[in-house]
Amino acid sequence: MASKAIFFSFFVISAVCLSSLAGFAAADADDFDRFQIQGSVYCDTCRVQFVTRLSKFLEGAKVKLECRSRTNGTITLTKEAVTDKTGSYKMEVTGDHEEEVCELVLVQSPDSGCSDVSTEAYLRNAAKISLTANDGIVSHETRIVNPLGFMVQTPLADCPAAFKELGIVPDVTF
Repeated sequence: MASKAIFFSFFVISAVCLSSLAGFAAADADDFDRFQIQGSVYCDTCRVQFVTRLSKFLEGAKVKLECRSRTNGTITLTKEAVTDKTGSYKMEVTGDHEEEVCELVLVQSPDSGCSDVSTEAYLRNAAKISLTANDGIVSHETRIVNPLGFMVQTPLADCPAAFKELGIVPDVTF
């Protein structure tokens, strides 16, 4: 009789342990379809489309995530975010978007003096992002996006000095 009680206790404890492990595995699988996107928006005061020491990060800028089908280009997901006082934004996206092209684009600048966005296709200010767990990226949860920048109409007078410090000579005349 005692051996039956021990066997039954062992069976119950094993079942509880296995069901607990199955619950952890299910939670981890769900986490692969949840992504935290982080990025920033700046004012490009030199119109060079990269961050310089003269750039300033913008609070209140709007960005939009767009995912499109690779086959027919239809939009499958859109989501907007607004930058905080440091010019940073965060958004959470669920679902695997392996068969889609996803990118973040600028929507609206809080600064009317720094609101230009390039309209040239080859200069399009957008950041592509992978939103799938099947891409070889070790961190399945956080995606950090390259900074996006609005531009001023006229570059600052200090820009040539900033370029000289970087050792570059732009194709722009100031």
